[in-house]
This record gives sequence, structure tokens and C-alpha cells, in this order.
Amino acid sequence: MPRASSTRSPAPAATAAVPEENGAAPADKNSSIESIANDIATAIVEKRLPPGTWLREEALGRVYSVSRTKVRAALLMLSKDKLIEMIPDKGAFVSQPSVEEAREVFAVRRILESEVVRLFVASARARDYQALEQHIKFERTALRQSTTMGTVREKLLGDFHVTLAEATGNRTLAELVRELVARSSLIAMLYHSSNDPHCSSDEHAEFLRLCRKGDVEAAVKSMTEHLERIEASLELGTEKPDRQLDLVKALLA
Repeated sequence: MPRASSTRSPAPAATAAVPEENGAAPADKNSSIESIANDIATAIVEKRLPPGTWLREEALGRVYSVSRTKVRAALLMLSKDKLIEMIPDKGAFVSQPSVEEAREVFAVRRILESEVVRLFVASARARDYQALEQHIKFERTALRQSTTMGTVREKLLGDFHVTLAEATGNRTLAELVRELVARSSLIAMLYHSSNDPHCSSDEHAEFLRLCRKGDVEAAVKSMTEHLERIEASLELGTEKPDRQLDLVKALLA
């Protein structure tokens, strides 16, 4: 995974605070560095921790009942995936992608996922198509249920791209797509995406139909246009103030 190199300083206004009483999570002395990192990453991707949120080590230590050393190691893992920024003498913050970075992420996704499509069509088995068709059914079920959180729907839509990459059998490629999808979620949160999830799910279904036909170039074009539409739904250049969040509530929601 690429290492964080940003020199921008996220605004510390969005501080993740932990109440002194009745706010901590149930103690889990066995929380691993990986599980802590995965939990925080999930909270970020599901938009429970917005860009700019200050991830205080002592607060996270209380949430997971672990030492600050263990928390710091988990945060370092996330910084390598560009989900958070480690600012010397300030702390860790949920990343706030710039407009330029947002455009770069989608540009790279179009290049990378075009290759994913070519590899998928060339090597996909019946079970791979079945898995993706099942995923689209999950998407549509979530879209029909009014009680389903918008963040859950959006995560399902992003996971389609990860599942597609995993089906190629190239683990490195799948890891890169997973990272870019997570960063895209941050970008969508910061720049207030107006993407219609119904439209995205329909596009996933049409894309898969073209793959089944073996029409590689049409499938690549479908994926590229899909990503272009998602990027076009962003209000790039209009960064909004971050919300104040309670870290315990956010992580345990």
C-alpha cells in the first residue's frame, strides 16, 4: 500500500471526544492491531467518522481497552492506506482529500478498473458471475428497504468493484482497488456526492451483462462511463465544514 505523504493539516475542529462516563466500549483485552484498524476503517468508509475527525489515541485506547502503543500501530496501518493522516506534533486525522487528489483517485480507478474488467472477462468462471449477480441482488434489496442506512447501500455499491477485482485472482490488484474504493468513499463524503444508488446498481447489472457476452471493449466502456458519472456527481471545489462527532458513538453505531 502507498505511504501517506500529505503535508496538509486537517482542521482540528472535528475532534473525536470520549465522554468520561458510560461512553467506553466493552473491554476487549484481545483486540488486535489489525482488528482495531479494520474497525476504524469500516467506521470511516461507512461515513461514521467524517474527513477531518481527530482520532485521539487516548480516546481510542478507552474504546478498545488497549494501550496507546497498540492504537498508534493501528493508526499507522490506516495511514499507509491513505484513510488517515498522521500530522507530527498534532495527531491522527481522518484524511481530507483535496480536489486534485479526488480527481486523481478517479483517474487511477478508471485506468486500474479497465484492466480489472479485461482480466475478469478473460478468466471469470460461472461461480464468479454468480457471486456478482448475488451481490447485485443484495444491492437492490437494500435499495428497496427504507430502513437500510444510506451508508450501508453505498458500501454495498463500492464492494461490487472490490468483489470484481478479487474475482481476477490478482490479490495485489484487488488490494489497490479496495484502497481506492475506500478513498472514494471519503471523497464522496467530503464533496457531497449526489450519486443515485439505483442508477449505480442498474449500471452494475448492465456491465455484468456485457461481461457475460464476452464483449470486452463494451464492458470496459461501461465501467469507465460508470466511474465518470460517479465523479461528475461530486461537488468538487466546495469543501464543507466537518461535523463534531463522539468517537465512541461513531465506532459503536
